[in-house]
Amino acid sequence: MTVSREGTAAAAPSIVVNGDPREVEPGLSVAELLYGLGLDAAMVVVERNRQILARQDLAGTPVEDGDRFELVHFVGGG
Repeated sequence: MTVSREGTAAAAPSIVVNGDPREVEPGLSVAELLYGLGLDAAMVVVERNRQILARQDLAGTPVEDGDRFELVHFVGGG
């Protein structure tokens, strides 16, 4: 169990990111997940449960227990 932002005990959501299981803080948004992973939301395509999320929806989309994410990070260079 982890403590949520409201101070009540809550189970940490279990998710999968690019095939790796993780536990995250309850109440986390997808944008916060990306930030925590050190990724720039402008440079990542996010697939959540086999559906592509629009960039403008990342901050308002909660990470939920059982979610499966595939993240594709764009890298510049030549």
